[in-house]
Amino acid sequence: MSIPRNTKAKQAVLHEISSSDFALSQPEIFERVKGACDRVTVYRILDRLVTENKIHKIVNVDGTINYARCTSCDESHMHAHDHLHFSCIACKKIECLAEQIVHVNLPASYQIKELFLTISGICPSCQAT
Repeated sequence: MSIPRNTKAKQAVLHEISSSDFALSQPEIFERVKGACDRVTVYRILDRLVTENKIHKIVNVDGTINYARCTSCDESHMHAHDHLHFSCIACKKIECLAEQIVHVNLPASYQIKELFLTISGICPSCQAT
């Protein structure tokens, strides 16, 4: 197993994702770390952070991939994100609803590699306005 590299660009990307209360898309992350690296490097860093169980992917209802920090994954825990995500159609923010766990029972011959659970609607902040 190789030792993960910890570059300034990787630290910047991870910082932006970790400090956000909602999931970010690659263009949003690139805009926030502008100058630290190019777009291709941001994609590579995101792939690496997913592999290292530091962040997870969320596929929005429109097919856009967003990224959020992992709160329960590390090398001793399986990288599983069987919780719901909420995508607000008004403000476009995507949130993890980690307390809403979903259990899927597939036949024994099937194996889950990825599971994307996104609900679309209006978040409490947008309902208040």
